Amino acid sequence: MFCPSRSMMRVSKCMFPVWLLIIYSSIIQVFPALSAIYPTSSEEHIEVPENYGGSFPLYLKKLQINITLNGEADIQLAGNEEGLFGIDPESGILYVSRPLDREKQAFYTIQVTVKDEDKQLVFNPVTITIAVKDENDNMPVLTEDMFSGILSKGTKQGTSFMRVSAIDLDDPSTPNADLRYKILTQTPSQPLENMFQVDSRTGAISLSAEGSSLLDSSQVSNYKLVVQVKDLGNQSLGYRALANVEIAVVENTWITPSPVLLQEHLNVTYPKKISKVNWNSREVHYYLKESFPQGLFSIDLEGNIYVTRALDRESQAERHASPEMISSWDKGSCSGYDPRLTCFGSEIITVKAEDADDPKTNNAKIAYEILSQEPQGSEGFLFHIGKDSGVITLQDSELMTNAAKYYHLLVLAADLAGNEGGLSSTCTVLIKVVDVNDSPPVFLQTKYGPFSFPEDTEVGTLITTITATDADEEKKFKFVNFSVESGNEDETFKILSNPQNGTASIWLEKEFDYETVQEYVLIVSVRNYEELVGKEQDASSTATVHVLVKDVNEAPVLTQKRYEVSIPESIALGTVLLTVKATDPDIHTPSLSYSLRNDSMNWLSIDEHSGEVRVMQALDREMMQDVYTVQVIAQDKGSPSMMVTADIAIHILDVNDNSPFLVGDYSKSHLCTPQRKKQSIIISAFDLDGAENSVPLIFALANSPMLRRNWRINLINDTHAYLTMGISWLEPKVYLVTIILKDSGTPSKAQHIQLPVTICLCTMEGECMQEVGRMEGKPTVISAVSVIVGTLGTIGFFVLIIFVHLTLLGANKKKKRKACDNLYSP
Repeated sequence: MFCPSRSMMRVSKCMFPVWLLIIYSSIIQVFPALSAIYPTSSEEHIEVPENYGGSFPLYLKKLQINITLNGEADIQLAGNEEGLFGIDPESGILYVSRPLDREKQAFYTIQVTVKDEDKQLVFNPVTITIAVKDENDNMPVLTEDMFSGILSKGTKQGTSFMRVSAIDLDDPSTPNADLRYKILTQTPSQPLENMFQVDSRTGAISLSAEGSSLLDSSQVSNYKLVVQVKDLGNQSLGYRALANVEIAVVENTWITPSPVLLQEHLNVTYPKKISKVNWNSREVHYYLKESFPQGLFSIDLEGNIYVTRALDRESQAERHASPEMISSWDKGSCSGYDPRLTCFGSEIITVKAEDADDPKTNNAKIAYEILSQEPQGSEGFLFHIGKDSGVITLQDSELMTNAAKYYHLLVLAADLAGNEGGLSSTCTVLIKVVDVNDSPPVFLQTKYGPFSFPEDTEVGTLITTITATDADEEKKFKFVNFSVESGNEDETFKILSNPQNGTASIWLEKEFDYETVQEYVLIVSVRNYEELVGKEQDASSTATVHVLVKDVNEAPVLTQKRYEVSIPESIALGTVLLTVKATDPDIHTPSLSYSLRNDSMNWLSIDEHSGEVRVMQALDREMMQDVYTVQVIAQDKGSPSMMVTADIAIHILDVNDNSPFLVGDYSKSHLCTPQRKKQSIIISAFDLDGAENSVPLIFALANSPMLRRNWRINLINDTHAYLTMGISWLEPKVYLVTIILKDSGTPSKAQHIQLPVTICLCTMEGECMQEVGRMEGKPTVISAVSVIVGTLGTIGFFVLIIFVHLTLLGANKKKKRKACDNLYSP
């Protein structure tokens, strides 16, 4: 017998069976990596599969600790407190007794020592490290039930604003815990189905290139994503978990703060709050960017900007600190610059010059003047500079990027208020003309159609493609989005925009129904993704799409896909079982007709006009096994004619209309007389009705005293009984035994059956002795018996005569001897 795992085993009390060694030799073929033989050393390393599903014990490795002691030896396993491991003392095979769980314990260290009967070490202790090889037995677990994030309009492509995260308890150094993220669905799918993207390794969610340009909170304010998290890296197999993600789209609240005017040498408590910025993301960090002495300005987590010490105007009159933010999910930055349309009189920039002379005199009074402009305008300078303020303003009605993208102004700053004799200096001002979205998109045509489609047009059919153009030069200002303003309230159509080329395709999203709607007039509008500046949308940004639906003859519709009715099999002929009703979805409804199909027994009929289904012939549940199924047809008289079918399942309820009867052939059955032990005839009965009207069957003898004296019936089960003789002797012949069979129905049905039963003289083997017919010319049995009896009688008569004669003769001799004796006596 194999010993269980324990810390000490006695060799003399537990021997390793040969059959287990045979099994071990085969296991070596299955687990060669686990059974490799290492050279003798003080340390051994073994790897065991996690959650091994085979039989135990699992043989791991043959250790070189073979013992050739003639007496007893102790094998001790230190560090085996749970009794997981054991070693066979004869073969040195290390085994584990039950499955191991890496997540519970990844490594086991045991020390093997072997002592002889004198408690002396046979060799130095061997340390064995057992590593549990990870199996993929853990699913990814999401860190949250619902992930939610806020997305601001204007967020750049690839800028992550939230993250889906999950953990996997498997070994992180293996693919078992290598998690990959993938977006499965996006709801709604407008304006595109791929508005978002997810980093497959980190789970960070960001806008796609298309999503960044098409995001519009006025169209869709909330998105729902389903993100799959799968282990085993890029392999197709692996466990999966699904994360639900909710994204709220909001307007961008970032506004670049206005310039701040501070008094120099201000005597206040520092740091002093001077401004504030705000970004409506949940996780955001602010920082200041520009060149200023370290620590002069600071910004806190809420976006409050502080000056940390007093300022000196003579040291530097103006300082620039540009607040920017970084999302906690992202390493990029987002600037708050938002260009607006410039028009006549718009301030472009302020030129500022300084003079160290006494500001109370003209020596420090500076006058500004534009000396030149490149390129020149057709009517002179496009810009004007305030003589005293240095503010450069636009003189033209508007700037066009197609005229020039840059203007170089040479500006003169002269003291003495610009009078002669003063000192002057010049600087160059570079003005970049930035294109703004000041041209609304317009349709090439304002009416499309009418387009005619039959009402059975397949969903997914293209209705038409519409096109719009935009006069702006900047590519991002040319991106447009189309939407249906009215006429599609039931969402029969779907519009897909192609922002890059200014087209949109209108597709059939739901089936047409001529009986409901015969005509659609879609009002489609087109807008830029970027906000329109300086102008409003006009009628040219709206078009009409006209769609006509043509009638098609449709099949009738039954009120049910399947009809079911339950009736007793004894139902009266002419009874209405049910009434089938159908409607025709067509507006011009032709009359409908009804008929039956698959009525194989011709039990039913249906009224062609009303749909009434009646019983026309007697039903028999025993013929159809409880359910009789026919098919009803409703057909219109259109061209072409259309029809619809449905099954009628008629559950025929059992009625006790059958009496039980005997089954089987009993002609070869017999009973022996005189009665022998354990002899009987097994009789079997059956009832065609269902179980509720049949079993248990009752077996009884007819009410006849002679019958009940001669015979006995004993039940075996619900359908079988024993028939035996009631007395030890019956005259050999064929008897008609009257048996009453009765079922358990309500009311019950019974039948009297006369069962022929043969009673005969039997051989020793219990076989019935067969009667032999008389051969012609030979005596019968009776005559033969008579002859024998007569012969024996005759012989007996003669024997009697002889016996009497001898008796009389003996008596005479005795008298004569007595007489002689008397004669000669004295």
